[in-house]
Amino acid sequence: MSDNQRPKRLTAQKKFELYLETRAPEAPIGEILRRYGVHLPQLRHIEDVVESAAIAALKADGRKRRQPSVVTPEQVLQLEAELAEKTQALAELSVAYSLLEKKQRAASRSQQQGNGSPRRNSR
Repeated sequence: MSDNQRPKRLTAQKKFELYLETRAPEAPIGEILRRYGVHLPQLRHIEDVVESAAIAALKADGRKRRQPSVVTPEQVLQLEAELAEKTQALAELSVAYSLLEKKQRAASRSQQQGNGSPRRNSR
């Protein structure tokens, strides 16, 4: 590589391939590093990143429910629509419950009056 050329930037996929290739027991590390144009400290950094990411993913996988790290605008709109739908349903149920209670109170009053039970005077 000449002085005016910059080393080719490795993608995440290539870095992971490099990591996997160097994991073999008898892997020729020097040859692999030369082929990828990477120095040993860079390989050590890649190893640290891959291993810490794997540990974090395993920890998150062990939780009951993993929260999404990135929420797309479509997901936000979907959740807002779902919330509006549930809020509307709750309002309808509240009205229905209030009407049912009112109907039951009226039926209870008419039943008490029909039985001839004496009403108390609150005076």
